[in-house]
Amino acid sequence: MGSHIVRALVDHGRPVRVLSRSPGVAADWGQKETVAGDVREPATLGNAMAGCQAVIMAAQFHGHPMEKPQRGRSYDAVDRAGTENLLDAARSAGVERFMYLSGAGVGQGRPEPWFVAKDRAEASVRASGFAWINLRASWAYGLGDRALNRIARIARFSPVVPVLGWNRQRVMPVWVGDVGEVAARAFDTDTAWNRTLEIGGPEILRMPEVIRTLLHVCDRRRLLVPMPNWLAKLATAPLTFLPNPPLTPRGVDFATADALVDNSSVRQILGIEPVRLEDGLARYSVG
Repeated sequence: MGSHIVRALVDHGRPVRVLSRSPGVAADWGQKETVAGDVREPATLGNAMAGCQAVIMAAQFHGHPMEKPQRGRSYDAVDRAGTENLLDAARSAGVERFMYLSGAGVGQGRPEPWFVAKDRAEASVRASGFAWINLRASWAYGLGDRALNRIARIARFSPVVPVLGWNRQRVMPVWVGDVGEVAARAFDTDTAWNRTLEIGGPEILRMPEVIRTLLHVCDRRRLLVPMPNWLAKLATAPLTFLPNPPLTPRGVDFATADALVDNSSVRQILGIEPVRLEDGLARYSVG
């Protein structure tokens, strides 16, 4: 989502510096400056923030939600510790504002490691002394996403599409352009700060409805087959031993969690009306 936030900021006339582990991948985001750095390594952060008025924390570890803590790839290492490292560096650099890209379901005291890490990150942001925003996004889709686009690729070649979550999972699919627009408009709106903002699409959908909408936009007919969580966990258990597993049992839990949010603040404060899934999908080439 960071790339879409950058594009929205640039479209709003904001100068942006991108901090990335791989600065080369940010070459087509529309910004003029990139620097190398890693939120897990405090020594790489200070110079990157020199002269900046605000920081947006939108980093995530490679392969998420499949954690590999021994390799530093975990929500605690990136969301919790990485955010704290950025806050420390921002304070030393004289930054004035800090925005943290959180997620739906945070703030409910849930025990899953991604919620624990993001809860702690949000608490650190609130206590930082900066003007702050914790931005909780629902199930995001758009150019470059690895969820809905993966389903689209399966549907391109297979007559059958397995569906995790089936009728137990409820999401509010949010076009990633709307997430970027929230971030960009916030810098023009003083009343948006020192609060938690949530952004999701206008529809609450089950996964079969999401995939049927995708198939309709792609003009494909496919058979949807429920994939029970227990079966997906059984099938993915051996993959945990791979260096970069495509899915793990814990990843199944992450992928099938509800992602419900309250859009009232972004509507009332920022004047944003999130687009419907069908309309958002029509804005880019899916898959």
